[in-house]
Amino acid sequence: MMEKVIKVVGAILIEEGKILIAQRVPGRSLENMWEFPGGKIEMHETPREALIREIIEELKIQVQVEEEVFECTRYAYDFGTVELTTYRCQLIAGTPMLMEHTAIDWVTPEELDQFVFAPADIPAVEKLKVQGVE
Repeated sequence: MMEKVIKVVGAILIEEGKILIAQRVPGRSLENMWEFPGGKIEMHETPREALIREIIEELKIQVQVEEEVFECTRYAYDFGTVELTTYRCQLIAGTPMLMEHTAIDWVTPEELDQFVFAPADIPAVEKLKVQGVE
């Protein structure tokens, strides 16, 4: 049987030395875990277009997405394999609002260890802890 691969994108949104992280809602997969906001890439979209759309839907903000991929990870969950591509982003307009998450937080790279992240997000978390946000 063909492995189902779900292609998703995540935003590493950096503002004044802090990174925006979002907590998943209870009662759904990966409940209460933290993640970089984002979502699935639709058929007609590039990854960066998908990320801009998802961030508007989830947080009601506009972001500029860097050209370069920050991290790409594959993780086999029970519901299918997720291929997560993260990009560093800058906030262009708006203040983040909770549309699809329980909570959001702005954290420094050193504070990332205090949160339980979805497994697919962990390689990007580890990279941020090493590289920082400059």
